Amino acid sequence: MTDIIDIHTHSIASMHAYSTIREIATMAKEKGLALVGISDHAPALPGTFHEMYFRNFKVIRPAAYGIDIIMGAELNIMDYEGGVDLPERVLQKMHYAIASLHDVVIAPGTQEENTRALLGAMANPYVTVIGHPDNPAYPVDFDALARAAAAEHVLIEANNASHNPDGPRKGSELLARDLLAACRRHGAHILIGSDAHIDIDVGEHSHTHAILADIDFPEELVLNRDPARLKAWIAVRHARNGVHGLKYFS
Repeated sequence: MTDIIDIHTHSIASMHAYSTIREIATMAKEKGLALVGISDHAPALPGTFHEMYFRNFKVIRPAAYGIDIIMGAELNIMDYEGGVDLPERVLQKMHYAIASLHDVVIAPGTQEENTRALLGAMANPYVTVIGHPDNPAYPVDFDALARAAAAEHVLIEANNASHNPDGPRKGSELLARDLLAACRRHGAHILIGSDAHIDIDVGEHSHTHAILADIDFPEELVLNRDPARLKAWIAVRHARNGVHGLKYFS
């Protein structure tokens, strides 16, 4: 499967990541990617930057390093209603936003609570991707999630770092099959993300690719092949909700 997009990456602005935007973009270009997104952790995660970091993305030229760059954030879901940790005045300055559950921010709840949190995040018009929802620490009703994602035009992330058996969310590679089966049933589209915290991991999607191949997941439901298609997808999501992104986003 052609895979030339990675928009789940973290720069030194996430404080527990170790590469600059230039290093991430350069590595992405060297690996043959056509589009890279920087999605640093939003402020509720301990040690991350103030919201001011996310308010000046206009200074980042989209092709300055010879590769298309878009700028977003990985938002923290703050409560079981799906609230996130950046306000609208900041979110409207981004191209996209990933919303994720992190245990240093919100304690794992019941399956009903966790599912309600993700569905609530989807209701935020600025959220375009639900991050690593197959985390075993947060049981989720995958059918409810996939059904809502298809209806709301939100992408479900297939997170390569989670699917690494030696990665931070052990057991995700097993749950991934159930999540992807639900996405297939309901026609929900997915986006593979590296969740890279250092430049050498940018575009590293091999663990997820192995799972997709093993279950013969439909390629037409994967949005990593064509930057124009992904941008159009995000634009439709925004337009449906009256959201307008950065001016250089097309």
